[in-house]
Amino acid sequence: MYSKFRNRVIFPIANESGKIIAFTGRTLSRDEKAGPKYLNSPETAIYSKSRVLFNLDRAKEAIRKLDYAILVEGQMDCISVFAAGFQNVIASSGTAFTEIQAKLLGRFSKNVVVNFDPDAAGAKATERTLGLLVQEEFQIKVLTLEAGFDPDLFICRKGKEAYAEALRHSQSYFDYLIERARTQFPVRSAEGKVKAVNYLLPHIQRVPSRIIRDELAHEIAQKLGIDSAVLRQELKHAATSRSAATLKAPAEAQVTQAERILVRALASASQMQTSEEHSSSRDGAEEEFDPARQARFVLASERLHQGLGTESLVDALFNVTPDVADIVSLPLSDFDRRLLASILMREEEELTADSLERAVRALRKKALNRRLKEIERALDGPSRVADLKQRLALAEERIKVKRALMDPGLADVGGPEEGPAAASF
Repeated sequence: MYSKFRNRVIFPIANESGKIIAFTGRTLSRDEKAGPKYLNSPETAIYSKSRVLFNLDRAKEAIRKLDYAILVEGQMDCISVFAAGFQNVIASSGTAFTEIQAKLLGRFSKNVVVNFDPDAAGAKATERTLGLLVQEEFQIKVLTLEAGFDPDLFICRKGKEAYAEALRHSQSYFDYLIERARTQFPVRSAEGKVKAVNYLLPHIQRVPSRIIRDELAHEIAQKLGIDSAVLRQELKHAATSRSAATLKAPAEAQVTQAERILVRALASASQMQTSEEHSSSRDGAEEEFDPARQARFVLASERLHQGLGTESLVDALFNVTPDVADIVSLPLSDFDRRLLASILMREEEELTADSLERAVRALRKKALNRRLKEIERALDGPSRVADLKQRLALAEERIKVKRALMDPGLADVGGPEEGPAAASF
């Protein structure tokens, strides 16, 4: 017969009263056949790994006195930190931190410093643990040691004074999460901001206090460099509502690049002008390019957006009165508000006179093609027009539309300008 814990260092596991209820064995062998690094006693009626915090029986008085706990992963980390004089340290024993463990810790203090290993697995464990602690309304800080150092090795190599200094510089948990988001998703691009925000949203939505959720949403917008007022409002709404949804436009909202440019142009106005003041920026060579005015000038004579997914949004932006200074205050539908936020986030290129002109030509070509198909259905489709006079008029219009499509100005548009692109955020 062989002992289950042969060739292992044995750690006794005590309940909060100090009674031994189980053991953990850490292997001393590096042989792959030695089995798992840590081996626990089987679960029983008195022992469940997810219900016990290692060293709580010794640390609970220090936790009460100092009014905070240091939470580490493994027993060796816990023993090293405790031996260095930080007697308010406990360990989750390498298991995923559980709601029961959070409630148990909360009986002694609602303040905690999480110090898990800095590797990828430790970072993920930190995120999961933060989520549980936030839901239980803990005040949380995160201590991140240098790469390659767990608490045990850090204290062995650098000493307790260095650990105490690192402890003093622990980050607030949300600063830690924002830093993680910026590391994983470069926020210089719109796509990076989308991913970073959606990474952070579940963490915000776990916060019970609406006031704190609102403050965190503002902090995210500031630290990720989100300048769009519309997007800030969407972020604030998603954060304060605690809904599980991410910030994105509805799945059916497929808009072309040309539509996005048109919406951006209309939304760029700092002061909307009435229809009598419309004039083309091309009328005066010295006049500064005003994308909103140019877009309104075109749409005043051609409803190029009619029948498109952005039609109601473009109409709302086009019909804004001069006294409206902020498009966030427009009475848009939820659909259009999300669509506007997503479009304003996807600013892949600078808005110039040339880009707006290309967008107008692309929309004009799209409208002509759409009208050509309608005419051909009316002439040759199953429900074709029978009246001779109407058929002649349609045939004449078809010639005009085909002629318009042959305009050299439309020859270089299409392809990427007309292909659908999901306006997602």
